[in-house]
Amino acid sequence: MKKSIAPAFVRSSHLPRGVIAFAGVIGLVCSAPAYADEGSENEGSPAEGEGQQDPQNAGTPPDSGGPPPGIMADSVFDDTWITVGMGAGLVPSYSGSDDYVFFPLPLIVGRVGGIGITPNGPGFNLNVLSQPPGDAPSQTSISFGPTFRFRNDRAGQIEDPVVELAGDLETAIEVGVQGGVSFPGVLNRFDQLTLSTAVRWDILGAHDGMLIEPGIGYFSPLGRGAAVQIIGSASFVDDSFADYYYTVTPAQSAATGLPEYTADGGLNSIGATAIATIDLDGNVLNGGLNVFMVGGYSRLMGDAANTPFTNQRGSADQFIGGIGLGYTF
Repeated sequence: MKKSIAPAFVRSSHLPRGVIAFAGVIGLVCSAPAYADEGSENEGSPAEGEGQQDPQNAGTPPDSGGPPPGIMADSVFDDTWITVGMGAGLVPSYSGSDDYVFFPLPLIVGRVGGIGITPNGPGFNLNVLSQPPGDAPSQTSISFGPTFRFRNDRAGQIEDPVVELAGDLETAIEVGVQGGVSFPGVLNRFDQLTLSTAVRWDILGAHDGMLIEPGIGYFSPLGRGAAVQIIGSASFVDDSFADYYYTVTPAQSAATGLPEYTADGGLNSIGATAIATIDLDGNVLNGGLNVFMVGGYSRLMGDAANTPFTNQRGSADQFIGGIGLGYTF
């Protein structure tokens, strides 16, 4: 039976493991066409400052079938481009832990065969509606496609000796669909506001559950070679997910000394993350090396916070931090 345990505050279950650490890289490289068109206008009208470009026409000027000749000629962002990288992050050792471990943050983002690829923590999203950078839409853009995620929560690296006695869990592979809509030019010429949602199901029979993850993000470049992004997110889980990760069974109670607890689904977490990305030569158009940095805070909600794994052995306040190096070609 569910025990009445004093509520604890919480963290977002999908922020650890660097889930959105690379969003700033994505936003920076996707702003390349706008920078290119801005540069073209400045060349043609030196007296007109950088601030005169119309962002609604970025990438496809009037009376043109595409970017003016030469604008994207020296850019790596054509029909096919890739950014790969590797970083390291400090994350909770499990969802609800107050112990932190280092975790690798691999990166792959790009566009291959007309399909956009973006990272999703230890996984990735595919966008079947991806457009070439030179064909950036003048109003809103829509993304849609499959999403994949590996979840290894409490499958290893459990630093708490009591929680470790509860035993390791199985790694889950989650598959689903994701979609979003982005609105350009919210506060300045090249910023962007994005609303998104993902739904995923475990296909390996680990937690055998479902997650719904809505999010909102704001991106803004800082000149031609730097960008910042702020992302708010939430996670809703079903009973199967909550039961697998947050229930304390009689056997686990006997092994750990923690009270028995039965967890139900619902709002699992809320969180916010800030990301900064810097192109090392100051020009995102020519690709090359870039550095990304991320910091985030999240709180577990409901039974994810009230479970003894969090309430008695960990903390509902969760933090992440990381830094990495990427290369675009």
